[in-house]
Amino acid sequence: MKQRAEFKSFWMAGFEAATHVNRFESRIDMIAGTQHDVHAEADYAMLSRFGMRTVRDAFRWHLIDRGTDSFDFSSIRPQLEVAAKENVQVMWSLLHYGIPDGLDIFSSEFISRFVRYSLAALNLIREFSDDAPYLVPVNEISFFSWAAGRSYMSPFSAGRDDEVKRQLVRAAVESCRAMRAVDSRCRFVFPDPIINIVTPAARPDLEESASELNEIQFQVWDMIAGRTNPELGGSEDLLDILGMNFYHSNQWECEGEKLDWSQTPRDSRWKPLSQIMERVWARYHRPLFLAETSHVGSGRADWIREVAEETLLALRRGIPIEGICIFPIIDRYDWENRDHWHNSGLWDLENDGALGRVLNKDYASALDQAQRIMALASGIEIALSLNHHGSSK
Repeated sequence: MKQRAEFKSFWMAGFEAATHVNRFESRIDMIAGTQHDVHAEADYAMLSRFGMRTVRDAFRWHLIDRGTDSFDFSSIRPQLEVAAKENVQVMWSLLHYGIPDGLDIFSSEFISRFVRYSLAALNLIREFSDDAPYLVPVNEISFFSWAAGRSYMSPFSAGRDDEVKRQLVRAAVESCRAMRAVDSRCRFVFPDPIINIVTPAARPDLEESASELNEIQFQVWDMIAGRTNPELGGSEDLLDILGMNFYHSNQWECEGEKLDWSQTPRDSRWKPLSQIMERVWARYHRPLFLAETSHVGSGRADWIREVAEETLLALRRGIPIEGICIFPIIDRYDWENRDHWHNSGLWDLENDGALGRVLNKDYASALDQAQRIMALASGIEIALSLNHHGSSK
């Protein structure tokens, strides 16, 4: 087993940071759109109420790298300064879907520019903190390549999702090696969705297809570990921390409909989260945490309670889950419709120019209850009370 992730807190917060060009050819910038860049200090400070000392945040490559000989890091400095001031541990995403304008993802230049940018980002992070750097080289490679291969996001490469995936893995691997050569303490986080695809009741002939699709969810992690596609340069030492992304929509029928999480009684084919976690642990024996999880609207409270219960079941089975990251921690608008807000954050955003943060009381109450239950039942030291700075160690 790899060394523990050593997060500062078990409960974490994630800020939505997508920066891709959507299918309407409009550049998304969720950090700017939610004004997290403007409210970074207040956003980080308010997390202490729930004992969250570890967060997921992001650099925006398309703003930093304009294809010149130098980088413009003005867009990320406010977050770096606030993280240092608040003593918050940050897992910094370097590529969250969005690549610089005019850069061909399939070119060798894509790899070399990403490595050069990654090294510059690492050096900047080290200016603000003496702690071991935690880095997400490329966020959600599986989803990124799937969406790009269906023209939902740039680079709009219909039918070329496997090529996109391999190129993103190669970029991640080369950047990790370059950054580790500079700082051997670097911890690398690889978030990807965990899913469950089932066979439609009337289509037993699709059982093999469903099984194959379930196996594909592990393809990126296998590539990074060098277990497959060795030409991409992966190796076991690079597969460090696995981030499991899990939402209510992560289970569906092969060639069919999504399984309805809210249905009562629930579809018998729905696989409990703890069982999916167990499968990941059995395959990799790496540090694990939920890197993304949340729900929308009135379902948020019930969702976080169930996630906590399932995580506790996994812990009792000896699966060392090291954290739960609520993602997004503040509400976000839809990637393709800025007028539609998902109501998915622990904090909703006021419909005014300043986008004031408003704590969702039902969600907050459920989270507080979930934290207390897990702390009492599992023995893990999780921060619970107001203004208490906790640790998962």
